[in-house]
Order: sequence, then structure tokens, then C-alpha cells
Amino acid sequence: MLEVMNTLILKAVLAPLVLFPVAAAVLVFGLLLKGVDRIVVARLQRRVGPPLLQPFFDILKLMSKQSMVPIGAPRTLFLALPMIGACSMCLAIALVPIVGVYEPNGQFGDLIVLLYLLTVPAIVLMLAGSASGSTFGAIGFSREMSLMLAYEGPLLLVLISVAMKTGLAQGDLITFSLMDIVHYQQDNGSFLFDPWMWPAVLAYLSIIPANLGIPPFDIPEAESEVLEGPLCEYSGPALALFKIMSTMKTMVVLALGIVMFIPGNATGMMALIGFVFKCLILFLLTKSLLRASVGRMRIDQAFLFYFKWPELLGIVGLLLVVFKG
Repeated sequence: MLEVMNTLILKAVLAPLVLFPVAAAVLVFGLLLKGVDRIVVARLQRRVGPPLLQPFFDILKLMSKQSMVPIGAPRTLFLALPMIGACSMCLAIALVPIVGVYEPNGQFGDLIVLLYLLTVPAIVLMLAGSASGSTFGAIGFSREMSLMLAYEGPLLLVLISVAMKTGLAQGDLITFSLMDIVHYQQDNGSFLFDPWMWPAVLAYLSIIPANLGIPPFDIPEAESEVLEGPLCEYSGPALALFKIMSTMKTMVVLALGIVMFIPGNATGMMALIGFVFKCLILFLLTKSLLRASVGRMRIDQAFLFYFKWPELLGIVGLLLVVFKG
């Protein structure tokens, strides 16, 4: 039975990557970014660190092993959750344009669909922690739910601010088309250089660490406290799918930030180089430097932080768009 499920897991991750080559390219780039992150953090902490390709080795090693299911855990749900999470992020990356390189079909989804898809990994992790039957998983479930409730509000405010800024400028109240947002900035300048949009930019930057589980907001999966929480009982290809889901979500969040605030006007190879450079800078600023320099917050501290500052920045950004946009 486990061998059959392992085969299904492998097909679940390979199918979207084969059918959608851009997702495969993004996954490779995301794993390379993780390798760079581990090297940078090691250097900042005066360690040697792993090789650049270590994330690839980890995925391949996990794929070669067997997924074990804890006694008493619902087998189908336990093994289906990582497949759902990974496939949702493959679909999400298909909706985000890479300006000058890839333009998605707007009929398949927009900013609203992307917002829903971005909540899937957190929900999957919560269900995984619950399905595992582990005490550590249950604690991770509780922490993930609290953290998601804290950062989803500011994220929604930022998305609405960007959508309204574009919509009002085009004669509508609001637009959720990512390509409309890109085209408006190409004609009128990036939102990153618009002072009225700076509160929304700062709010989005502050949301990234919690959305991606980056210190000091890696509270649900704290290895030293709850042994990776929801992932404690996962192994083999199932755990590899969670790693792939995390990598793809990182790329979705980074690419969405670039699309909303600094898409650029380049095309072809220059556009691709620009996208890679922007992702690298944003990744290093919001992950590597934080991971190397700060400790982990308690869940109550993280919850209060997001209900204070990012929420306030999101509200201010939305008000500025409404009255000044």
C-alpha cells in the first residue's frame, strides 16, 4: 500500500512540473535560492555551510525513501495533504506573470484566486499537524492557525491597496488583474517609487517572513521546540512534497511582490536577469539577514506584532490610495 502511495506522490509532483515547464524552472530557481540562503547565513555566522546544491540533494534523498504513516493516522488524508499543497503552489505560480518572460492567461485566475491559493499551504500544514496524531503536530496546528489569522489581514489590505490604486487610475473602482497592474506601472512608474504606496510596500515586506515561516516567525515549525510541528511525523516523498511546497510558495510570494511594486519594462533575457536579481535581493533582505540575526518570537508576540504594525501600515496605505490615489 505504501509503495502505491509513494508512486502516486511522485506522479502528483511530476505531472504539474512536466505539464507546466515554467513551474519546473521556478522550482529549480527556488531551490538554488535556498542553497544561497544557507551559504549566506553560514558565512554571516562564521560557519562553512552546505554546498549550493544541498536542497536538491535533500529532495532527491527524500524521494528515494519510503513515506511512513503513524499508527492511528488517517492514511489517505495524511498522504494526500502534501500533494494538495505542492499542486496548489504549482497552480499559483502559473498565475503570476514574470514580466517580459511569461504572461499568464487572465481567464484562469487573478489576484483573488491567488490570495485563496496562498492560504492553501497554511491550511494544509494545519491539517497535517492534526492528521499526524502527534502532540507536536497539534501544537504546530495551533500556532500556524494563530499566525495565519495575524498576517492575512495586512496581506488583504495590501492587495486591495494595489488593486484600487490601479483601478482608480483606469477609471474603475478596483481591478484584480495582475497584468493590468503590471501595464499601469510600466506606463506610469513602479509603485515602489510612489511615496503614497510606501506604507503598502512596508506592510508587504513585513508579511513575507511570517507567510514563509522565516525567523523570527518560524514558530509553527520551531525545530528546537516542537520538532517541526506539523511535519514531525512526515518522511520520504511526502516530506519532500512539503519541501517543494515551501520552495514554490517562496517563489510565489517573491514574484507577487515584484509584480505589485516593481515589475519593470525589460523584455527577453534582460527581463529574466532583472527578475532573478530582484528575487535574490528581496530574498536576502527578508530571509537570510533575518534568519542570521534574530531569534524566534513567541506566538503571542508575533500575533500582537502583526495586529499592530503591519495592520496599521496596511490601513494607512489603503486610506492613502482612497484619498490620494
